[in-house]
Parts: sequence; structure tokens; C-alpha cells
Amino acid sequence: MGAYYDEIEIEDMAWDEEKRVYHYPCPCGDRFEISKKQLKNYEDIATCPSCSLVIRVIYDPLDFEDEPSDDEDEGASEEEEDEDSEEDSEDEQFEDALEHLTIADEQPKAIAVAA
Repeated sequence: MGAYYDEIEIEDMAWDEEKRVYHYPCPCGDRFEISKKQLKNYEDIATCPSCSLVIRVIYDPLDFEDEPSDDEDEGASEEEEDEDSEEDSEDEQFEDALEHLTIADEQPKAIAVAA
């Protein structure tokens, strides 16, 4: 895309906690918006939902590399709980296997196999 209305640094944009987007005023009266998820995915185009103007957001993608995206924020605690319960069940299965393990002092017997 080559025709940007403007290039704006991320520091000049405001964070909207309710909509979970960065925004910047658009000349049409609305505002350009871009989410953390878009920034994490190296997308640098903020769009205005009311008109066809777009701006290029200047930012360092490394700043958003380790940050959870919008979708991950909401489901993070649920996923962590699921992972914990899966790990617990795997540990229990491993412990059960050890409880039933028996080691005999017998020497292994040779078995002849026909070729």
C-alpha cells in the first residue's frame, strides 16, 4: 500500500482500554485504530472505520513480541488452568506406572529367531 494519509509514531497514539486498540484522530471526525494483535503480527496500517483513510504506524515490533494479543488476554487464565490440569494428569500417570514397575533379578533368556 503506498498512499498513507500520514505516518504516526505509536507514542503519539492513545490506548483505549475498553476497545483494546491504539487510536489517533482522523480528519473525518472518527479515529484511526490498530490493535496490539495487529502490531504483534507486524501490521503497521491503522484504519479509520468511517472513511477510506489509513495511516502508517511507526513502532518497534520487538516491543510487542512478548506481549499477549487481545484474544490471548481474555483466555489466558483458562488456558493456563487447562495446561496445569493436563500436566497433573500426566504426572499422575507417570507415578502410577512407577508404582507398578517391578524389576526382577533374573537374567534375560536368549530367544532363537528363524531367519
